[in-house]
Order: sequence, then C-alpha cells, then structure tokens
Amino acid sequence: MIASLVNFLSVWVIPLIIALVVLIALLRRVNVFDVFIEGAKEGFKTSVHLIPFLVGMLVAIGLFRDSGLMDLGINLITPLLAKLNIPAEIVPLAIMRPISGSASLAMTADIMQRCGPDSLVGRMASTMQGSTETTLYILTVYFGAAGISKTRHALVTGLLADLSGFIAAIAICKAVFG
Repeated sequence: MIASLVNFLSVWVIPLIIALVVLIALLRRVNVFDVFIEGAKEGFKTSVHLIPFLVGMLVAIGLFRDSGLMDLGINLITPLLAKLNIPAEIVPLAIMRPISGSASLAMTADIMQRCGPDSLVGRMASTMQGSTETTLYILTVYFGAAGISKTRHALVTGLLADLSGFIAAIAICKAVFG
C-alpha cells in the first residue's frame, strides 16, 4: 500500500509541479518562454563565473580520495553502522555525498549495478541521493562566487541536514521496503 503510493507520487509530483508553475504563469499573463530564456542567459553568466571555484573543489575532492582519508573515514564508521544494522555498501555514499554530487552519483550507480535498484540497499542509496545535498560543494562554489566568507553556521547546518537525510532515508526505506 505505502510502496504503491510512493511509486505513484514519484512518477507524478514533478510533472504536476511544472504544470502548476506554467499554469500560474499563464494566469498572470507572464510570457513563459521569454522568462525561461532570460533565466538561461543569467545561468550561463553565473556558470562562467563559477568555473574557478569548481576547479578548486574538484582538485580538493581528488586529493581527499587519493590521500586515503575517505577510506580511513569509511573504516572508522563501518563498525558502528554494522551494529545499527545499516548496510556497509552505503557508507562510502554517505561520506562522499556532502562533498561531490558527481562522485556520489557514480557510487549510487555502482550500488545499483552490484545490488540492484529494487534492493533495499539500492533504494536506500537512491533515497540518500535525493534527500541530501552536496554541502561542501555548495559552500565552496556558490558561497565563494557570492563572496560569502563566514560559512561556519551554514556548514554545521548543512552537515546536520545531510545527517538527517541519511538517517531518514535509512529509516523510511527500512519501514517501507524492508
């Protein structure tokens, strides 16, 4: 029952939101296409401005992985999660997700290939991917581009939100699909 509701919502919620936005724009007599083009122009300018911050973040991610710190973190966290009956396959994803969206997406794809998309671990990985954010990436790239240098509270808040997303993903997937 709950799984079928989740499947229904996952298929229809995004198209309904898009349709609602377009409908409201039409009712307000907003030229949707012109507004979209203006946004695309501004998005391109912003992306060019972000390139130096993005390069810096990609170098930092490479250093983090190649230094062995990620493996060390995984080894430290795995025994605790095993006691909590949390699959070890999602630990690298939980560590990498706040750092890099592309690296965590590759890890999710690997989990899907090894465990299957309909497995409990596959569903946990998918849910984690969708319910958490690339906090360190956002702080580095977007805050850097905006000139925001005092990120202490944003960092703590973002990492706590990620932790909440990980815990919720595990709990909800165990309740619905476990």
